[in-house]
Amino acid sequence: MVALLNDPYLQRRLMRCRRAWGADRYDEVWDGVNIISETPNNQHQDLVARLAYVCHSLIVDPGLGRVHPGCNVTDRPTKWKQNYRIPDVAVFLNGTTAVDKESHWFGGPDLAIEIVSPRDKSREKLEFYAKVGTRELLIVDRDPWSLELYRLTDGTLSLTGRSTLDQPDLLETEVVLLTWQLIPGGERPMVEVIHKG
Repeated sequence: MVALLNDPYLQRRLMRCRRAWGADRYDEVWDGVNIISETPNNQHQDLVARLAYVCHSLIVDPGLGRVHPGCNVTDRPTKWKQNYRIPDVAVFLNGTTAVDKESHWFGGPDLAIEIVSPRDKSREKLEFYAKVGTRELLIVDRDPWSLELYRLTDGTLSLTGRSTLDQPDLLETEVVLLTWQLIPGGERPMVEVIHKG
């Protein structure tokens, strides 16, 4: 369902209530437009936790950078709340060009992971992620299951590979030396991550 609020008072009241209740955790603002998202389902949150854990083990523990299971990423040095996205998992390596502003990052992560949920706009974020300098983006789709790897080339995030159960190609991230592959699992497919280092 899409709702358009033309009443500024009602919009401010709704946003204040969402903040007070903690319901705005997954909301984003796209060029001044509030994008209100539903809370991700358990499967989505499980994937975020597992992928963040793997990245944390391989990046944070050896001191190579930082990993966030969700963080604010903006393209604006000031008034960042007018345009930001929240990747499901974000990896910022030591020496990243992004700047940590405590409440948000000014500039894109070295690796972002987006898990597609029903009615979300993960693929519509490609242009934004390219604009902020996200070096690689992994999209995990669950309907149908697939992995898509995008790499920043000449200012554009271009698809470099896809892994499905029918065609389980190995995807290699260059920023973080990992391979990613969709493999059969028990109740659902699994994302296999292998460290190349």
